[in-house]
Amino acid sequence: MRHVNLNLLPTLKALLETRSVSRAAELLHLSQPSISKQLAQLRQEFADELLVREGQRWLLTPRAELLLQSLSRTLEVLDELYAPVHFDPADCQRVFRLASSDYVAQYILPQIGEALAQAAPHAALEYSLWHKEQLPLLHSLELDLVSTLTDTLPAQLNSQCQGEDGLAIVMRRDHPLSRRPFGLAEYLAAAHLQVSGGGDKESAIEQALAPHGVSRRWFAKVPFFQAAVELLKRTDCLLSTPSHIAWQLAQEHDLILRPLPFACARQHYQLIWHQRYQQDPAHRWFRELVFPYLSGHLQQATRAAEQHLAAQLVG
Repeated sequence: MRHVNLNLLPTLKALLETRSVSRAAELLHLSQPSISKQLAQLRQEFADELLVREGQRWLLTPRAELLLQSLSRTLEVLDELYAPVHFDPADCQRVFRLASSDYVAQYILPQIGEALAQAAPHAALEYSLWHKEQLPLLHSLELDLVSTLTDTLPAQLNSQCQGEDGLAIVMRRDHPLSRRPFGLAEYLAAAHLQVSGGGDKESAIEQALAPHGVSRRWFAKVPFFQAAVELLKRTDCLLSTPSHIAWQLAQEHDLILRPLPFACARQHYQLIWHQRYQQDPAHRWFRELVFPYLSGHLQQATRAAEQHLAAQLVG
């Protein structure tokens, strides 16, 4: 394919329409020598004289006449190619795809869905359960956004930090350990639940226990928080989970919150998307829509949980 200097097309249009080097120079705010130089380049590009002097005027060659007929539309098409993409939520018919835990689906997604329906009534929302193993594969998944906890991001992924959280224990109100403070030995002797869906909620605890050469005894691993809640109500199991989740579950299901009996690293929540979506106006609008709901819920519930746990330590 032959290289074409598109920068010369406005000059070509001005020359063919005005049939004057001086007038074209005025229209384009360039000097006459500059326009003359570009006319020479255009003649070489098209292998045609384009304008031929006849006395005090310039005449168009047959090739120039044909070019003049199509040039305006050609420049309009080029302008369209370079024009910024317009996005109006009211006209959007896109399906936005978000992945996170079933906790987010239950407690935050309804607010996001309401906001989306009000601002973009023709758009749609598809939600899926996130698994931490998917993070290196995000480039191949049909997902706009992932809300999860992670401290590392593969290349080509962008993120916005929603906040951070510690971990806490949830148990039934009449659990044997609910009546008194307990230590690591009692914690390890208890049976534990794990919620496998969503982000990596377990690594921080495993890393904290590793130097002691100990691990927890699992009673059940389930994909959903609601299943864990029902098991907590019926067994003497413990659920170690991010404190904002522990607080929400305790408030809604008459469970109680207790601090971990050992130090554990805090966890960071990120809203993640692939680099290919970074400049997309619709995607930018969607992530700006959902972020305040995710971050706001996290930070509000985390503050409430930490105040509750701090009050227990004082008491």
